[in-house]
Amino acid sequence: MQPVQIMPKVYWVGAIDYQLRYFHGYLTPRGTTYNAYLIVDEEAVTLVDTVKKPFFDQMLERIRQVVDPECIDHLVINHVEMDHAGSIPSLLQVAKNARSFISPRGKKALERYQAAPDKLEAVPTGHELKTGKLTLKFVHTPMVHWPDSMVTYVPERKLLLPNDGFGQHIASPERFVDEVGYDKVLEEALKYYANIVMPYGDQVKGVLDTVRELPIEMIAPSHGLIWRSHIGDIVEEYTKWATHQTEKRALIVYDTMWGSTEKLMYALRQGLEDKGIPTVIRSLQANHISDIMPDVLRSRLILLGTPTLNNGMLPNMGEFLTYVKGLRPKQRIGFAFGSHGWGGQGARQTHEAIEEMGWDAPLPVLATQYLPDAQELEKARATAHQLADML
Repeated sequence: MQPVQIMPKVYWVGAIDYQLRYFHGYLTPRGTTYNAYLIVDEEAVTLVDTVKKPFFDQMLERIRQVVDPECIDHLVINHVEMDHAGSIPSLLQVAKNARSFISPRGKKALERYQAAPDKLEAVPTGHELKTGKLTLKFVHTPMVHWPDSMVTYVPERKLLLPNDGFGQHIASPERFVDEVGYDKVLEEALKYYANIVMPYGDQVKGVLDTVRELPIEMIAPSHGLIWRSHIGDIVEEYTKWATHQTEKRALIVYDTMWGSTEKLMYALRQGLEDKGIPTVIRSLQANHISDIMPDVLRSRLILLGTPTLNNGMLPNMGEFLTYVKGLRPKQRIGFAFGSHGWGGQGARQTHEAIEEMGWDAPLPVLATQYLPDAQELEKARATAHQLADML
């Protein structure tokens, strides 16, 4: 349980959760970390964020190897969600004299979650806290991804502590992106953004404008690895994601009952590949919806296929569309297809959902009855040619 000094006077004292496999509705096969940071300065000792409650003892032991936890003067609460704030009551039983700093909305939320500390100060955006030679500057970032969110910046160290921003779910004994590998970390950062942060792209753009104005040498998020390299790269990726920039590629998400909708899917894929469009296929029977969201984030053209069951789409497609609607991806071209026995409502409802999400839906539903014949499969292939031309 060793702490890690990430730069002079600043230590990682968080916790590693190797067992977590499900978080906020999506799968986390690599586990996660709950990052907390201890800043030891001449005039004050400050803890920025805590950890999920079951991991309090891990955090406390790491703090104890740097300073006596009773000597903590300040607690900064960037976000009140329980994976970051769950240990606050336990910590303040040890650090009885600590003053806590939080956003005004965070204060209201914390009072609803748990008994708020007596020495709890709601700070305005731009407020600065001197700890000796270092300064902690607080910037509110509402709806990235909760109303209470804020980030802490240490100008003397060019250090940004953005809580959930730039995070990933990875449990690892390493603490830095370059120790694990940029491509691996980027994969998880993309999945994290796609499943949690995507609805708040407009707010993220505002944060990125602030970030670009700050000299930054390290970004230390609340989950995953710390960015001391590739900072420009991850900021550029966040900019693309926040502005809904997509790639000239297609994603086909489908479910099938007796294989007819799947036959249409293969014909559509062939038509897209005829036109040189990279195409990813995701069966809802074989893939968790959260694992599909990175493909949704990247793809400009999204084809959705379902047969009809009980006058509607298959439940897997309904679940997927509910999830996607909540994440609100924009600037996509959508297309619905499917086979049916008699009613055909499944594919039609999918088309309606595409329109409700505000995606372009330039072509009518491709629907076939029972098993598609050779002529219908050729029509599907030709339809895919049309969609590819629209890219």
